[in-house]
Amino acid sequence: MEVEGGVQGDGGKAAPSKFSLPVDSENKAKSFRLFSFANPHMRTFHLSWISFFTCFVSTFAAAPLVPIIRDNLNLAKADIGNAGVASVSGSIFSRLVMGAVCDLLGPRYGCAFLVMLAAPTVFCMSLIDDAAGYITVRFLIGFSLATFVSCQYWMSTMFNSKIIGTVNGLAAGWGNMGGGATQLIMPLVFHAIKKCGATSFVAWRIAYFVPGMMHIVMGLLVLTMGQDLPDGNLASLQKKGDMKKDKFSKVLWGAVTNYRTWIFVLLYGYSMGVELTTDNVIAEYYFDHFHLDLSTAGTIAACFGMANLVARPAGGYLSDLGARYFGMRARLWNLWILQTAGGAFCIWLGRASALPASVTAMVLFSVCAQAACGATFGVAPFISRRSLGIISGLTGAGGNFGAGLTQLLFFTSSQYSTGTGLQYMGIMIMCCTLPVAFVHFPQWGSMFFPANANATEEDFYASEWTKEEKSEGLHLAGQKFAENCRSERGRRNVILATSATPPNNTPQHA
Repeated sequence: MEVEGGVQGDGGKAAPSKFSLPVDSENKAKSFRLFSFANPHMRTFHLSWISFFTCFVSTFAAAPLVPIIRDNLNLAKADIGNAGVASVSGSIFSRLVMGAVCDLLGPRYGCAFLVMLAAPTVFCMSLIDDAAGYITVRFLIGFSLATFVSCQYWMSTMFNSKIIGTVNGLAAGWGNMGGGATQLIMPLVFHAIKKCGATSFVAWRIAYFVPGMMHIVMGLLVLTMGQDLPDGNLASLQKKGDMKKDKFSKVLWGAVTNYRTWIFVLLYGYSMGVELTTDNVIAEYYFDHFHLDLSTAGTIAACFGMANLVARPAGGYLSDLGARYFGMRARLWNLWILQTAGGAFCIWLGRASALPASVTAMVLFSVCAQAACGATFGVAPFISRRSLGIISGLTGAGGNFGAGLTQLLFFTSSQYSTGTGLQYMGIMIMCCTLPVAFVHFPQWGSMFFPANANATEEDFYASEWTKEEKSEGLHLAGQKFAENCRSERGRRNVILATSATPPNNTPQHA
């Protein structure tokens, strides 16, 4: 698989010979070659998605084993629901921290240390003996889902804006696929251990050593083989003077005062958030509601997460494809359509009474919700150049907050059946997607309104810096990014945008 980013506005310059892939003025790759492990771009891609995949496997490893675990630990429905909330709530905080770590220390350290620090908590799952321990350990394991932020940040620093939706979708989608893979992996490991002579109550505990070892291996690989940026690691570049350190207070302020940030926090809360909620409840739902055995329920539930193999990348690709012709406005429409459709299919899933209809609704809901996740991060990297890490962290945390809130409202108490909870969740998805209509970029427009007259990408990204900071040249990296973003005006306007400011030439007023 190879994705090309086009040549609009790149000035026709040849790629530097030190990179295996063609690159732009920021040394970001303009093409994507799936089966390549070329350093740094493609190696970073593979390290990123596999580490995120590992964290998903461990976070949701309990879900397909709940029927066994609840009997072993005497768990009530409230305990199971609270554990589900806890598993996605821990990373609300850790994703916020990861955003700052990526901006200030680089994604390599953030990803590697978090994956390895989570390993002991995964092993601790085999030692718990009551509901409190179960909830606490699932909460701690959930911290590892902050690797999503390092994953998306890393892709945004390695790949050109013309293909960022596709690449972000592939990296995060394949990582999210761990939520489906664990529905297959853990029952298989569990049954294999049982065949070796262990009892059910011992087998599920030993099974947790598999995701625990995955954490250790991936943490070491990321630390030793990863690279923060195309030109090297952040610390060494700063030491050489090739990059200047930014102030955390300025980076944070830029993120929290940008209204687009908070809209995307909400949007992601009801795309990724509902996916996390569904990962927690779907296997038990099929086991109890349709009276299936553990393996069959796990296999059906795995289809929900495994759809990430193609669904989330497809959402990112559709975002890039629409932007190629109609610019940023197409990205926003794409996001609204996919997420609203996902809400409608979620309502159908909750109402379906026959197994074939239920499975069909689940698959369609999964595809749309996960494609909407990909579409979300087809837009998020453009919100801010300076505060990219913090905004990625806040958006990612919004996904976990939405998951925790939804599970708490609809799937924790016995007030609602799981089917009724799914219906209400679908309604919330459709309502919480409406604010995307208010996202407006002066230089590109919004869903219903065109771009502002005379607005430029250079002005938009330069506005993140003060006059004093500009005099020190701190904004210049953002200006290179702005030059590479002219294609977001769409094919009809990009020629005008390119001729207005020659490639690789920063406007004087910036």
